[in-house]
Amino acid sequence: MFTKAKDVLASRGAQTWANTLIARYGQVQDLRIDSLHKTIEVTCQLAGEPTPVTLKILHYVVEAEGAKRFIRATGFSCTRPWLQNFLTDFGPRQRIELPPWAVAAL
Repeated sequence: MFTKAKDVLASRGAQTWANTLIARYGQVQDLRIDSLHKTIEVTCQLAGEPTPVTLKILHYVVEAEGAKRFIRATGFSCTRPWLQNFLTDFGPRQRIELPPWAVAAL
């Protein structure tokens, strides 16, 4: 029960944070974190897309480098085949630095 409540709060904060990251490309409409299973589901309205895009991160890891923490996604599923292919090819090589509040949430 505690994990679910923590995930709901973390998801809200992550949605706001993610919107600052992708503002140039669109807007996150919904974001759900499942920290127990290490998955994330995001629904975005991307610029130029007629309908929302849903992206599932099938697994993520949090990596440490000194005092900094990063998230790296290692599996993807997406409602747009072109985006899924792009993420499968390039996503696992990328990592995003996490703000301090996010480290405990993930």
